[in-house]
Amino acid sequence: TLLTGLSLHPSYDRGATVAGVVGVGRLITGMDRGLQGMCVNERRHLIVPPHLGYGSIGVAGLIPPDATLYFDVVMLDIWNKNDKLQITTLSKPERCNRTVENSDFVRYHYNGTLLDGTPFDSSYSKDSTYDTYVGTGWLIKGMDQGLLGMCAGERRSIIIPPFLAYGEKGYGTVIPPQASLVFSVLLVDFHNPKDSVFLEHLEVPESCKRRAVTGDFVRYHYNGTLMDGTLFDSSYSRNDTYNTYIGKGYIIPGMDQGLQGVCVGERRRVVVPPHLAYGENGTGNKIPGSAVLIFDVHIIDFHNPADPVEIETVFRPEGCNVTTRDRDFVRYHYNCSLLDGTKLFSSHDYEKPQEVTLGTHKVIEGLNSGLLNMCTGERRVLIIPPHLGHGESGARGVPGSAVLRFEVELISMEEGVPEGYLFIWHGDPPASLYEQMDLNKDGEIPAEEFSTFIKTQVAEGKGRLMPSSDPEKVIADMFRNQDRNQDGKITSEELKLKSDEDQEKIHEEL
Repeated sequence: TLLTGLSLHPSYDRGATVAGVVGVGRLITGMDRGLQGMCVNERRHLIVPPHLGYGSIGVAGLIPPDATLYFDVVMLDIWNKNDKLQITTLSKPERCNRTVENSDFVRYHYNGTLLDGTPFDSSYSKDSTYDTYVGTGWLIKGMDQGLLGMCAGERRSIIIPPFLAYGEKGYGTVIPPQASLVFSVLLVDFHNPKDSVFLEHLEVPESCKRRAVTGDFVRYHYNGTLMDGTLFDSSYSRNDTYNTYIGKGYIIPGMDQGLQGVCVGERRRVVVPPHLAYGENGTGNKIPGSAVLIFDVHIIDFHNPADPVEIETVFRPEGCNVTTRDRDFVRYHYNCSLLDGTKLFSSHDYEKPQEVTLGTHKVIEGLNSGLLNMCTGERRVLIIPPHLGHGESGARGVPGSAVLRFEVELISMEEGVPEGYLFIWHGDPPASLYEQMDLNKDGEIPAEEFSTFIKTQVAEGKGRLMPSSDPEKVIADMFRNQDRNQDGKITSEELKLKSDEDQEKIHEEL
């Protein structure tokens, strides 16, 4: 203004700031000197005498000769053609295995302001990250440079001079010409399209006899997070493992690859780039498009559908000539656990050892197989895959598809009899069986006489009863089978060996 208060076309009326270079003679001397030393957002009142303004000539029609000028100035922006980016790291993760390079794809949040603090844009207001490639010309030059070297989770302040931003033209109505820009950036994640799965072995058991391969069925726990640590899923929250085949396409390609070669009990971190996960579209409302996923996995167990029972003999007595077979009656102690060591059952929790007749489907198939060909006193470790255990459904206390570990010790065994038999001879039966069984030679065999004869054969080692049952009950069943008319005695016409009966049945079928 002039001393009289006359306004001289203020910039506010024009709706545009005034831009100029200081100290090179493009401004009146008083303004040149008055602007020097100012800070952004500083406000100054400048009084410029005529000899530092427009002198004795003035400006025709606007500023009279010898006029003192009064300026009310607010400094909005300052930059120099020699300026470079100003990058300030506000926070940075302790661990930073990798930093942004040219051609990486980045996802970041930002607040964008002018140098005086005026906001012009924010990704937070859009509730979405800004996603783009670095170093390929998709960004203004200053951001292309300012994002280089960042870690996931890092926060930076990036001040960009206008010649590395939108220059003399500005951008729309929000960024004026020649404006310096300030970006507060949080790098959420980044990857390169050439990235493969990255593995970090957090804990590997000392003993690893076998590693998972394509076609194996794996049970594992996991925590799934985004690169900034945001949890999107966890098997622990469901209190159940995730169970799947690997290498078969049932899970995202990155996990199919990341689970190859794991050991039982291993803890592994699997970092999956989006092109091996859910791609540009993401999935649901927890995994955004182009997100890098991090899975911390704990392998509980795995098996292959073709696996047999794995048998490890821990101790075998010397001179072991008699071993268990199907139909034998055995007593054994056992401890049963999952492969991660979780105890399930133990015979030691009861007063007596476990008892079973092998081959009668009273125990799971894998345990039955593992108890065959054992000596009394022998100890074994059995690894039983679920298809020979409790299958996909599991059982009370046993998870579905669980591999089981049994520690077994054979306490005793009794030789069994074939299926369907209650008694067998150790050699050939007596040629005149009925006559020998008819102890008092009266032509008929009552229950007491039958029982006495059978007990004598067992005592003399000529035959044996079905083990595991009450001998009196077994003999009573044998008598009822032979007393075909149920009159309380066996006649010579009624008495038949089981083997003869079986042959008759075969003949009838033929």
